Amino acid sequence: MNRVPRLVCCARLTRNSLLLATLTGGAMPAAAQSVSAPFPAKAIRFVVGFAAGGPNDTLARLGGARLTETLGVPVTVDNRPGADSIVGTEIVARAPADGHTIGMISSGATIHPNVYSNLPYAIGRDFAPVTVMAASNFVVVVNARVPARDIKELIALAKARPGQLNFAGSGVGDTIHLAGELFKAMAGIEMQLVAYKGGAPAMTEVVGGQVEMMFSPMGLAAPHIQTGRLRALAVTGPARWPTMPNTPTVAEAGVPGYAVTGWYGVIAPGGTPRSAVDRLNGEMVKFLNSPEARTRLLAMGMEPIANTPDQMAAHLTAELAKWARVAKLAKLSQRSVF
Repeated sequence: MNRVPRLVCCARLTRNSLLLATLTGGAMPAAAQSVSAPFPAKAIRFVVGFAAGGPNDTLARLGGARLTETLGVPVTVDNRPGADSIVGTEIVARAPADGHTIGMISSGATIHPNVYSNLPYAIGRDFAPVTVMAASNFVVVVNARVPARDIKELIALAKARPGQLNFAGSGVGDTIHLAGELFKAMAGIEMQLVAYKGGAPAMTEVVGGQVEMMFSPMGLAAPHIQTGRLRALAVTGPARWPTMPNTPTVAEAGVPGYAVTGWYGVIAPGGTPRSAVDRLNGEMVKFLNSPEARTRLLAMGMEPIANTPDQMAAHLTAELAKWARVAKLAKLSQRSVF
């Protein structure tokens, strides 16, 4: 990938960025200096670091369609998969800080600093949080041909075939990966990650039987659970999911203390004027609080969050600390992104 020089941060970054990191002095990007410039002044690019069809892409298309209506300018979703969303996220970090480039970010972004030694950006320095759109449990699913009907049977199968059981994921160092690593560590088993360029292609392989199982976003797995091609063993959150009341949590099913939830949010480049961030936040929050959005998201296995930029900043801080602990527990070593 072509390298683009890192933007230099400055003291006029937004308050939410200040919650996350100590900033270095430097020159302000010209695009971020015009805080009084009208927004939006042109089309908005909504960058998604995953392939089309997964939860990040779906949320961006739902939110982008509403922004197109309310802001009066086109909002185009730009899928840039690669390196577990790092390619797309770097595009957002290097974009002009004027609010006309935004991006999706999810749980994996707060895991990456604990997995990769050479990330091309820093969460606290290079981004302005807009809002957390939604949160979701994951569901542990196996292909229907896998001879395990609950978590205890899955653990027994993995112990009988050490290192031979595979689980699909949307990349190395994302929430799906860490959910699997935490499960391995707490259950005392060995499994191998098979990484793809997004949740949708990973799910295709599990449905087809090329990979045995997945810690899947609920909306991605639900249609295949309904058709019987996948078997749901447990949900990963601290409580049962309302639409799957008969499916136990992993903790209930045999791994006490296990809990993993995912989230999806919107970011802008660091230094984006607060006026633009607040406008984007306001329109997103209106949409996420609407009955239409709540119905759509619950059907996808997600719960709307719709918090403020400052609340999202605090959330990022907490997530960075949490995943640092999980990465240590899973004994993940730092590796190179590219």
